[in-house]
Amino acid sequence: MALAFALAAGGAAAQEAALAGALNIELNEVAPSQKGCKLTFVAGNAFAQSLSKVSFEFVIFDQKGLVERMAVLDFRYLPAGKTKVRQFDLPGTNCEAVKSLLINDAPACVGEGVQGDACMKALKTGSKSPVELKG
Repeated sequence: MALAFALAAGGAAAQEAALAGALNIELNEVAPSQKGCKLTFVAGNAFAQSLSKVSFEFVIFDQKGLVERMAVLDFRYLPAGKTKVRQFDLPGTNCEAVKSLLINDAPACVGEGVQGDACMKALKTGSKSPVELKG
């Protein structure tokens, strides 16, 4: 029994070690587009594993702090140890009205040996734009 517990604990520790690192999501730019407002993100996967599919549920707050809308943005494939730039157009959204973004959840966080909650647990956020990004 003790051996089974030790093996199980060792497996969990190995998975945690394999997932050591962070998933860095930086809001790099918010700019008007022909469709509305374009968000540019820099996403860095510091996990040892590649993520075959990653999506985040974003909550967009206006200047009064009220929820303007919610949207799921698909960051697609994020290779291990790599940084990718992803852009998303938000049709009908005025960039000047956006005060902050909140990453509310990660509906998809898929990779070999990756548990579904790993993306939110390891999430680190930042912003180089005047719009704040929280996780």
